[in-house]
Amino acid sequence: MSDGDATGEVEIASIAAGGEGVGRTEGLVLFVPRTAPGDRVRVRYRTGKRFAHARMESLLQPSDRRVEPACGHYVVDRCGGCQLQHLAYDAQLDAKRGIIRDAIVRVAKRDAGLPDVRESDRPWRYRRKLTLAMRLVSGRWVMGLHRYDDPVGVFDLADCPITEEPVLEAWKAIRAASEFLPRVPALRGAVQLGAEGASVLIEGAGAWPDHERFFAALPGIVALWWQPEKSRRRLLHSRSLDGSRTGASFTQVNESVAGRLREHVLGLARAIAPETAIDAYAGMGDTAVALAAMGARVTAIELDREAAARCAERLPPGSRAIAGAVERELSGALPAALVLVNPPRTGMDALASQVLQDVVVAPRSLIYVSCDPATLARDLARMPRYRIVSMLGFDMFPQTAHVETVCELRPEGA
Repeated sequence: MSDGDATGEVEIASIAAGGEGVGRTEGLVLFVPRTAPGDRVRVRYRTGKRFAHARMESLLQPSDRRVEPACGHYVVDRCGGCQLQHLAYDAQLDAKRGIIRDAIVRVAKRDAGLPDVRESDRPWRYRRKLTLAMRLVSGRWVMGLHRYDDPVGVFDLADCPITEEPVLEAWKAIRAASEFLPRVPALRGAVQLGAEGASVLIEGAGAWPDHERFFAALPGIVALWWQPEKSRRRLLHSRSLDGSRTGASFTQVNESVAGRLREHVLGLARAIAPETAIDAYAGMGDTAVALAAMGARVTAIELDREAAARCAERLPPGSRAIAGAVERELSGALPAALVLVNPPRTGMDALASQVLQDVVVAPRSLIYVSCDPATLARDLARMPRYRIVSMLGFDMFPQTAHVETVCELRPEGA
């Protein structure tokens, strides 16, 4: 068949890593957004390749795993923030089990069964941080998200039912004070909840003459940060008792699930009673401090200098924190009985995984905390000397296709 548009009927068999349904027709693999396993749909797609991204034209027979999405933006605005609202929650967990297994089998080339995925106790209103795109259109600020089929355009967000109410209230206040924002075509903003309240980060613009008036108009905000174009983030104003650090580094979006994941990681660490440990991508050191409390001599590595400084203050004598990139600092911190890595979504730098593969004395245990099964699997493929001992998923982000995975590894022969 020559290249061109085609239509056809397809039954959806599974959910792919990005949240799209997967079906097959005439030897072609089709990825169809907003479909559920068991759906039979009519689609339009582009022919000529082994796979294609298709658009659902009609739902011919709905799956029994399909539900009505709770958010109007999901349907009307085709919001790209969530990918799985049309699936029942147990079906979302099943999809994430399959996403993890497929990555490990296809990319890492390891045998893997379906891992368990621990559910979130709050499938809705769990997000403690919300980042929005901001566009100045005809003198009015549009603050919202991108559509799943339009990564450039922005629709105005009225509500986000996976986000906690105090975060949304802060965004309402930002809208009300928008006359004091920098008058540039585009900005990016984030609101996150901390122990003392909500902090705001505005990214973009080279000058902000009205930042004082903006902060004064937000009495419920504890800190205002600004990251100008081509410059580092800085704190402009604070009502916080610890304002020098409020909002300065990564915070967990789903606090309760993050707590259970952390307890699982510490349980794995406790089982080997490490004398020495490396906590790579350590943040402000919550896990490093807990490892030190077990009696381990800990080296924490964190790129964010402010977070690394906070970590260093919290660690006991004998342990230390290094401000630097993991791929540059890891070899000097080895050997260690336990190595914990918790990289960003992009996974580990290739040099870091090569260091762990080549180190003369391998750690007794390597615990990898991943927020993307694909990059976890890629990194495992780079470290064939380690075998998988256990793997457990955590549903940190219900209604989305994202899933956290804790993978415990041991060197072969250990």
